[in-house]
Amino acid sequence: MSINTRLASFEITRFQFARDRVIGDSQVRTDTVNIAALELCTDSGLKGLGFIQTLFHPLPDQDEIRRVFEDEAWPALVGQEPMALIHRVHRPRGGNQRAYTLPFHEALQVALWDLASKQVDLPLHQFLGSRRSRVRAYASGLDYHLSDSEFEALFAHADSLGYNAFKIKVGHPDFDRDLARLRLLAGAVRPGAQIMIDSNEAWGAKEAVVKLEAIRRAGYDLLWVEDPILRNDFEGLRLLRESAPWTLINSGEYLDAAGKRQLMLAGGTDILNVHGQVTDVMRIGWLAAEMGIPVTLGNTFLEVGVHMACALPEVEWLEYSFQNFDHLVEQPMEIRDGWIYAPDRPGHGLVLSEAARREWARPNVLPRAELGAAPHNPRLRLEAP
Repeated sequence: MSINTRLASFEITRFQFARDRVIGDSQVRTDTVNIAALELCTDSGLKGLGFIQTLFHPLPDQDEIRRVFEDEAWPALVGQEPMALIHRVHRPRGGNQRAYTLPFHEALQVALWDLASKQVDLPLHQFLGSRRSRVRAYASGLDYHLSDSEFEALFAHADSLGYNAFKIKVGHPDFDRDLARLRLLAGAVRPGAQIMIDSNEAWGAKEAVVKLEAIRRAGYDLLWVEDPILRNDFEGLRLLRESAPWTLINSGEYLDAAGKRQLMLAGGTDILNVHGQVTDVMRIGWLAAEMGIPVTLGNTFLEVGVHMACALPEVEWLEYSFQNFDHLVEQPMEIRDGWIYAPDRPGHGLVLSEAARREWARPNVLPRAELGAAPHNPRLRLEAP
């Protein structure tokens, strides 16, 4: 296969459907999926796939998404070789620091890396320099708004699938509810399981110290606490690390690459949390490795983050949260016995399902009441067995 190939066209397919459950945390909730598939096409017939996602509000009509992409993103892409774009560094000055009108950034990175690794006929993780093809996955419920029975059923099901690490949402105004959820989790999963909690910045620094100590006194050993306080309270995060040496502080999720660098330099985290922007993740991951700071992959769309997780030297965990997206692709990532496996197919291994394009594409915005039932999710069970 020739390495030389240039971007020639693109395709956008808009999807909107009901979720199979309410997801959320102490700050947010949502019960709909609002995404669009971005396919970048080359003159040699290769396609690179990425996904544009908004969590809480519908994307505009498909024609408008296309118009905005064609106006704002496409002029810098057309006629370019994907391999020449993936490492391009922009000068961060003045008006150059400007976000797209719609969230194209991550979709572009994923699609371009998909194409670049296809150009050399390698799985993405190998193109990124991996020495392994799997990483441990932990089960994350996005469970704050579930009933107690739904909560128990979800984590019992995850345990039955072979997961041995579990993360729950905390940060409720009534702290007794957080403790009750930890009791329910302990009863639903295997003895000796690893437990993580995520308060999504619900606490202040001193409040976090008090509540973490109460959790410890209640008998719960935490592998980590995620985003316990405000993302840019670097001093508070550093003091929290010192005040709770018995657990790890996992932070950085809400920061861009520059913010993650500042967080690490300030000593504000034990573990750096990254997501799905391939170029950004690799760059900040290399810096984390130099500083001896472990990295964890949070939610990435359709678990594409397994490629970065396998390529970076400091990654032990990847988050899996039972989001119902598998029907959108021909072959989703394999998860088995608490491990997620990077595909050995060229690129990131995800190809948009033509059946999904026929059955689930929604070119125009629909009100929530017209979305109907959610697609079946074979990996999720919310009812007690």
